[in-house]
Amino acid sequence: MRKPLISLAALCALTVPAIAQDEPQGAPSPNEIVAGAKAEEWIAIPAEDLLVMTLAPDAAGKERKVVIQLMPAPFSQGWVENIRTLARAKWYDNITVNRVQDNYVVQWGDLNYDNPEAKGEPKLLPPGLPTVDESDYSVDGNAIGLAVKLADTRRDLALETGSALAGTDTTTAIIIANGLIDSYAQAALFHAGWPLASNAGSAAEGEPAKVWPVHCYGMVGVGRNLSPDTGSGAELYTVIGQAPRHLDRNIALVGRIIEGMEHLSSLPRGHGDLGFYSDEEADKRTPILTVRVASDLPEADPASSSEAVGQQTRPHFEYLSTEGETFARYADARANRRDPFFIVPAGGADICNIPVPVRRAAK
Repeated sequence: MRKPLISLAALCALTVPAIAQDEPQGAPSPNEIVAGAKAEEWIAIPAEDLLVMTLAPDAAGKERKVVIQLMPAPFSQGWVENIRTLARAKWYDNITVNRVQDNYVVQWGDLNYDNPEAKGEPKLLPPGLPTVDESDYSVDGNAIGLAVKLADTRRDLALETGSALAGTDTTTAIIIANGLIDSYAQAALFHAGWPLASNAGSAAEGEPAKVWPVHCYGMVGVGRNLSPDTGSGAELYTVIGQAPRHLDRNIALVGRIIEGMEHLSSLPRGHGDLGFYSDEEADKRTPILTVRVASDLPEADPASSSEAVGQQTRPHFEYLSTEGETFARYADARANRRDPFFIVPAGGADICNIPVPVRRAAK
């Protein structure tokens, strides 16, 4: 089974006058397409779904903040609730970045947790954190209307609409008709602003198809020990290299970095096993000063043009709807670059190469 790139609703929104740019010269870049999105195509991210992580200042004394967007329902909600509990208990305060493995992950948590060479006692977790089952690495496809999403990408309509979209570029029509090529799943798709994969088409007879979030660059996951341990959310990591999709459905994904990724991806690499910092590299462990749920932070003072030094205020972000016309055009442009720099369109795109646009928003 092939995989849908965009929904039928998005395809129907693509009329010839709206995208009559059949000359390769001067075709807009993906960023230019996003810049032209209508205001109503941007969806506000709830403050309850944002974490603000403050790292120790850099060597020059510059503040470093990282903003994480947590996964919405129906995905990974047991771990997500644990993470909110840990943040509100201030458990993450004064932990450290303990692992930086090149082209793989940055991981942070309590240095004394699950460390045979630990010199101190591990931090006690807040009471009552539930244990989440491995079955929650994926969810029933019916929870997101998977059958409808897959049926919406019909080959005849896609070829017809794709031809209008692409002019003489039949490659684009084929991409729209056949969807994303995915080496790790039978279907790849977007839902509510997140990249997902599914076993639709290969699920056992009588069993519903499953869907799950995927390990793209910047995604945040939960560190764990060997199965059946699934982790509590106390140990977290983010992907800083090529998408390690082999981890899909083996570790819980709980969110993604939407701002400040450079503060993590640029950290010095560890030289211990798996990129952990050795005792000789203790000075490389970056302290994490605080982690707060954004909804618990005050709104910025409108009379002030900037935050007071050391004062945290609530950030506001929004993402580009993955169901609208602009995202459809943006995804197509990522798959087939036509702006002047490019010579040969790629003819396809991995789902992780179509990052969902996210931006700062006004209050």
